Amino acid sequence: MKWFFMLAVVLACAGCAVVAVADAVVTTGAVVVKTGVKAAGAVVGAVLPD
Repeated sequence: MKWFFMLAVVLACAGCAVVAVADAVVTTGAVVVKTGVKAAGAVVGAVLPD
C-alpha cells in the first residue's frame, strides 16, 4: 500500500514538471514572437516616413 501512495506522489510531481516545462516553452515562444513583431514594426517605421 505504501508503494501505491509513493508512486502516486512521484507521478503527480512529474505531471507538475511537465506542465511547468510546457508553460515555459509557450512563454518563450510568445516573447520571441512579440520581439519579432516589435522589430518588424521598427523597420517599417524607419523605412516609411510619417
